[in-house]
Amino acid sequence: MEWNEKLQLIIDHVEHNLQAREEPVDREEISRIAGCSFDFFQKVFSYMNGMGFAEYIRFRKLTLAGYDLKSTDMKIVDISYKYGYNSPTSFTKAFQQFHGIPPKEARENEVKLRVMPKLQIAQRRQFSWQVQRKAGFRLIGKTIRVSCADGEHYEKIPGFWNECQKDGTYPVLRSLDTGAQKGMFGLFSLCGGDMDEIEYSIMVISDKSLPPGLTGRELPEQTWAVFDCRGPVPQAIQEGWKYLNGEWLVRYPFRHAPCPELEWYSDGNPYGEDYLSQIWIPVTGGNENGTFGLL
Repeated sequence: MEWNEKLQLIIDHVEHNLQAREEPVDREEISRIAGCSFDFFQKVFSYMNGMGFAEYIRFRKLTLAGYDLKSTDMKIVDISYKYGYNSPTSFTKAFQQFHGIPPKEARENEVKLRVMPKLQIAQRRQFSWQVQRKAGFRLIGKTIRVSCADGEHYEKIPGFWNECQKDGTYPVLRSLDTGAQKGMFGLFSLCGGDMDEIEYSIMVISDKSLPPGLTGRELPEQTWAVFDCRGPVPQAIQEGWKYLNGEWLVRYPFRHAPCPELEWYSDGNPYGEDYLSQIWIPVTGGNENGTFGLL
């Protein structure tokens, strides 16, 4: 078995212990999978991934703790013990070092929390996310219907963007943008109850008159889980969706509000390594602390 295969098996084992069993990492089992001593494995891990094995596990625990903090009503002391911290004080210190804010403040406020995604060999990207309450806003743009059968939407949606650039829709929308932060939205909406067909819209926030050929849509005041994706598009936004579908939406599913899911593309160089795009998931529920229940 190749090292990459062994390493992925070990990472899967770590995730199972952290999430399903909520138990410490088993060094003997890792040595067995790796086929070498635990100390030698740690050296290989560090060489291959640019970070220590213990550091990776610590970052994963603090990522999962951030999910628990914002999506459940668990007490902070219980979260600290769940992830192996001997006291709430030590957990608070580690949480603040990783996320840049104490857990109590993170629960009570709209803040960005750092993410270390589950490591996939040969591919690792950093994400951050926050829960934000946003006032309602009006969107103007163009809409198509797209079939999801056989992954057709993966081809049709990029083609729709290209079409809007070629037919002049894109510059018209940019001229209509009156949002506080300039940028384009991509909206995903189900067509009635049909799970095999969606409406996809390219839109901007605007309070201007609706031009012929375009459609308008009002989105109500809503709470969103907002995920930052850094890097060239479409790769960065696609990796963001893979992360959400593979981990966040599966492990920590907030209640989905009856509102479209959004992509937001900032007004910048879309091919730059620091280019910012975002995924907005509408969530509902919540209590006086701003946390949200699970499905």
